[in-house]
Amino acid sequence: MTCLVIDIGNTLIKIAVFKQDELLEVNQYETVTAVVLDALLDRYKPVKGIVSSVKKSTEAWQSELEAKIPLVHFNTLMTSGIKNHYLTPQTLGPDRLAAVIGAANIYPEQNSLVVTGGTAITYDGVDTAGNYFGGSISPGLNMRYKALNYYTAGLPLVEADQGFEAGYGNDTTSAIRSGVQNGIKYELIGFIESYKTEGQQLNIILSGGDSNFFDTLLKNSIFAPYIKIEPYLVLKGLNAAIQKHND
Repeated sequence: MTCLVIDIGNTLIKIAVFKQDELLEVNQYETVTAVVLDALLDRYKPVKGIVSSVKKSTEAWQSELEAKIPLVHFNTLMTSGIKNHYLTPQTLGPDRLAAVIGAANIYPEQNSLVVTGGTAITYDGVDTAGNYFGGSISPGLNMRYKALNYYTAGLPLVEADQGFEAGYGNDTTSAIRSGVQNGIKYELIGFIESYKTEGQQLNIILSGGDSNFFDTLLKNSIFAPYIKIEPYLVLKGLNAAIQKHND
């Protein structure tokens, strides 16, 4: 079954087409028009589609799309193989839920920790039985740099440096880099350790815009062999949800 998958984020809209589990095409846009969607409909003839959005408002093109194909709005009831134990499912970000669903479908009956690096860093684990109990949210890479500059009188705005590997800084700029990037590194290692179950393998799935950056931070750690980079994890989770959804 060919499906159209749309993920509306805070700044970008990602659109993908799947045939069963095979990703046929994926693109991201700042704005979407009916022309873009019509081209995908003509090219792939999707049977139905799914939309996930972190926004409360509705995009203008959604009603037009609904008139052309059956369109499902992703919600917390669409758990697709996982058991959601989150106490306030109505407040759970759809991107976090979709990422966990994606992890459970790509690596079934395995322990997985999903680390998504974007505006925020989120940590969400799913166990071998598909149980999801919750996770953690902390400030993202760029947010940390901007916060140090915004909330202090004397610290400059510093950009991330993927090549920085020193254990400490010897001037203000490198000290900020050390604090932010080493801080995230130690945070990553700490959360991974907390999810690691003795005697069982843990998949460490990195997703989001900073996934490659985080992979670099962990390259010399003992966890490096267990890292999987899944840039389209949310889209794959949404596809799993719509493939298994009964209209």
